[in-house]
Amino acid sequence: MKTASSKHTVYFTADSHFGHEGMMENRMSRPRPFGSIEEHDETLIANWNAVVRPCDEIWHLGDFAYGGTIEHAKAVFRRLNGTKRLLHGNHEKWGKALPWASQHEGFVDVTVEGSRLFLCHYAMRAWPGIWRGTLHLFGHTHASLPDTRRSADVGVDACNFRPVRLDEIRGRMAEARDWPEELAGAAAAGEVN
Repeated sequence: MKTASSKHTVYFTADSHFGHEGMMENRMSRPRPFGSIEEHDETLIANWNAVVRPCDEIWHLGDFAYGGTIEHAKAVFRRLNGTKRLLHGNHEKWGKALPWASQHEGFVDVTVEGSRLFLCHYAMRAWPGIWRGTLHLFGHTHASLPDTRRSADVGVDACNFRPVRLDEIRGRMAEARDWPEELAGAAAAGEVN
């Protein structure tokens, strides 16, 4: 299990889909509210850099760039602040070719601010450590799944098109109505808090 340093802030995001013109099309269940891919990309870059400082760390949980060209993906990547870490998504053709501080397949088990996190591009119904308070952060669903008391979508569609800190994610989880399925019965019986 990796431990993140406390000398910087750690952020999470997913599903930026830089260069992907299809993200604004009505065929998407939630088309993004931008008039062009240029506006989309510039807004996401500005929102990223408004919160992430060069000294901060950011975990991107997949689907960094899709469509467009590798040159465009590289140009966007260079403009983004922070030490960038990638957890591969299902649309990672260009993302894998970029100079991330680290890249990971599947999932990552990491401790941030004293909390154990299970990071994966995909939403899980159960994950390691769920009974001991491990939180699950994911992307892929483009805000189509509600948060639970222990899991949250950190993709841009669920986070006002910007990266988020763990305290923001914890706040969302605290307001969530449901528990993950594996814990629901025990939570109803008052055995989980």
